[in-house]
Amino acid sequence: MLPTTLLLTTLVALLLIFISFWLPQSNPDMEKLSPYECGFDPVGTARLPFSLRFFLIAILFLLFDLEIALLLPAPWASCSSPISTLFYAMIIIALLTLGLIYEWAQGGLEWAE
Repeated sequence: MLPTTLLLTTLVALLLIFISFWLPQSNPDMEKLSPYECGFDPVGTARLPFSLRFFLIAILFLLFDLEIALLLPAPWASCSSPISTLFYAMIIIALLTLGLIYEWAQGGLEWAE
């Protein structure tokens, strides 16, 4: 049973791979070959440097976003008492707020130098 199932799934997977290479039709035109498919003409070069503060803001956003998404459900998963759940959730929110205030005080959220 197992070898026939393995053989059948391998054959179906290979068949789908080969079909995916032959089935699509490629009709390139000037719009699709342009750098932007939206129809706008490119203005200037695409290699202009921009501020690294953008990356700092993006990393800070990801950091706080992931902390909220991963840490905030923890009190509801680990506590049975509503009072202790609220207490632990407030501690997590307070720590995140203190981290945000610290970043703001250090000038990490300022665009101008």
